[in-house]
Amino acid sequence: MNTGLRSSTPLLVIRWLHRMSRGHFRMAAQPVKGAVDRSRPLVSLILLVILFLPAHHTAVAESADGARARARDLGIVIGQYQPGPQNAITDVAGVKVGHVTLAYGEGKLMPGKGPVRTGVTVIIPRDDVWHNKVPAGAFVLNGTGEMTGLAWVAESGFLEYPIALTNTLNVPRVANGVMTWMIQHHPGIGITDDTLTPVVAECDDSRLNDSQGRHVSEENVATALDTASDGPVMEGAVGAGTGMISYGFKGGIGTSSRRLPEQEGGYTVGVLVNANHGRREELMVNGVQVGKRYNANGHAAVPGSEGSIIVVIATDAPLDARQLGRVAKRAALGLARTGSTARHGSGDFMLAFSTGNTIPHYPEAPTFSMTRMADTHLNPLFTATVEATEEAIVNALTMATTTIGRDDHRVDAISLSTLNTLLRGPQ
Repeated sequence: MNTGLRSSTPLLVIRWLHRMSRGHFRMAAQPVKGAVDRSRPLVSLILLVILFLPAHHTAVAESADGARARARDLGIVIGQYQPGPQNAITDVAGVKVGHVTLAYGEGKLMPGKGPVRTGVTVIIPRDDVWHNKVPAGAFVLNGTGEMTGLAWVAESGFLEYPIALTNTLNVPRVANGVMTWMIQHHPGIGITDDTLTPVVAECDDSRLNDSQGRHVSEENVATALDTASDGPVMEGAVGAGTGMISYGFKGGIGTSSRRLPEQEGGYTVGVLVNANHGRREELMVNGVQVGKRYNANGHAAVPGSEGSIIVVIATDAPLDARQLGRVAKRAALGLARTGSTARHGSGDFMLAFSTGNTIPHYPEAPTFSMTRMADTHLNPLFTATVEATEEAIVNALTMATTTIGRDDHRVDAISLSTLNTLLRGPQ
């Protein structure tokens, strides 16, 4: 049936990577030029790339700079602490991240049908987090948005299910997907066991995406959860970041980490963001006013709303809920370092959790033990959080690719060559 869309075929590559040391596979999806088949059963030691003939138009255009790069690969070194091996939230042992990217259809918006530029990103704090809960704390810098489940996080002081990120109108369906997946893994939920209120955080991608269509399905959520990996994290226009815009450039998913030296505890802090915030003129990169100078070079910013950002912080430091709330507040400082002023229409939500302690599920004994760092030793963790948040946002910008969405709205990725010139030119 003709839907009126110039192309309705998803633009994805599905990679199957064998992780020999762990004995399992990792699946990642990202938009590229071409169509997609459904995913096939896992086959050991195979790298599978499925590509069909290119469509006449592409959802994701190649940026003028060609290949994208992370901040450190561009020589942008932020802060004093060193990153972990992957410079990602998955440097915190046990944390996994999964994406499903939906990018198909072109041309005029047909509400409920497309074009589609959206997705879902999930963060799993640890295996079987339902029975082995993690302490958690949150901070809302500006509340023009939603992160469901925060009332229970504040009341209980822990997190007991995966975190999901998606677009604004898709929150209920994604929450349903998390609940369905949890019930499949824990069949007693709501019968002989407790119920759950999922944590789902949103940003608005409606400038590029048919948001009324609420195209992220429960099946998509399950796929993201089932294929979540503790390996390198895909960034930019992937998963929940597919349709996001940040500082007038293409934004999306970014991540970074910091590993403290042994004399300061040797702990790891990892951050993942979904960047959909900021005005072009505000953008600062490593202390340089990039946004204003970028505009002065004749590059027009994308008009639009004030956007939002979601920041998820993980650490293996043994912190309690109160301390994690303090850590979450420091992410706002990392956000500010990139130029954000948390405008009236921006939803800025920060959620932090620790794998350094385990809260049992309905323990039989009336007490249980937890290790807690002294508050007077938290300063290195605060600094690490600020640095990793700042770098994660920059990575979201430098890894994102130019995207054409509904009604042929085009959002350009930041030019890496122009960025390099601005960072190295007269200050």
